[in-house]
Amino acid sequence: MRIIRDLQEITAPFPGAVVTIGNFDGVHLGHREIFRRVVALARESQGTSVVFTFVPHPLKVLSPERAPRLINTYAEKERLIEASCIDVLISLPFTVETSSISASRFVEEILVGRIGVRHLIVGYDYAFGRGREGDVDFLRSKGEEYGFAVHVLSPVAHEGETYSSTRIRQLLAAGDVVGVVPLLGRHFTLEGRVIHGAHRGSGLGFPTANLDTDKELLPRPGVYAVKVKRGESVLDGVVNIGYNPTFCAERLSLEVHILDFAGDVYGETLRLYFVGRLRDEKRFPSPHALVEAIGEDVRQARQLLGAARIIEYRQYLDCG
Repeated sequence: MRIIRDLQEITAPFPGAVVTIGNFDGVHLGHREIFRRVVALARESQGTSVVFTFVPHPLKVLSPERAPRLINTYAEKERLIEASCIDVLISLPFTVETSSISASRFVEEILVGRIGVRHLIVGYDYAFGRGREGDVDFLRSKGEEYGFAVHVLSPVAHEGETYSSTRIRQLLAAGDVVGVVPLLGRHFTLEGRVIHGAHRGSGLGFPTANLDTDKELLPRPGVYAVKVKRGESVLDGVVNIGYNPTFCAERLSLEVHILDFAGDVYGETLRLYFVGRLRDEKRFPSPHALVEAIGEDVRQARQLLGAARIIEYRQYLDCG
């Protein structure tokens, strides 16, 4: 997949460009259905499949207090879009100046003039441009004017529930890491670098790796059973997300205990896949009570993780 971060890199329109536009946070199964349609139509017409998005999320520039915590990092989003068999990802910087571009100018100068759009595929509620003036009716009229077709997808749903980034955020805020799998099409995951922590875990008999992550959205504080990817190895683990109330910690931390592992992982990057929630984080009356609770967490995690397999985007995509 070619990634374009500046319109000046586009020196000629793409042959038979089939384009979709959006934020695509989470790259959930609703987004992937849009990508599937884009790729299928591009292959059918021997054209180019193109995804157009902005970085950062526009609300982070225009209204930071209303901006959502993103489900994916931008690097994760790029990998997932590439795995969806897209030919070209246009990922442009979003600025205050960008927000002032009218919908007409965007269509005329960028979609038609630069990209050479022949087909545009959007969701039923899509709108863009200054004041969100570029709705579906507007796009259809511009398509007639400039000679490109507009395809509008109806809501894509699972068991009556529409795939939605907002819904995924709600589930994660509730700690429902099982409930997000049918919407994401994969386990929720995050990556982090192992940093020095308070070193309490070793003293309790459960050494932990403290992770520093760029992930904005984390599941609700609590204890989770996770698969831990270290290089090509996949290990079982228990992660605590929270403030360690037994020890009155002041900042949120991610501490993962890798089962049956005694190696040194300091400085390494680990990826966690959330398989199930074990319990809320709570304050224990003593370190001894905490040790007993962790022992029970480990026991439950072994049962849960024994037969579990990571559902990962590579497992269900085939670009041919």
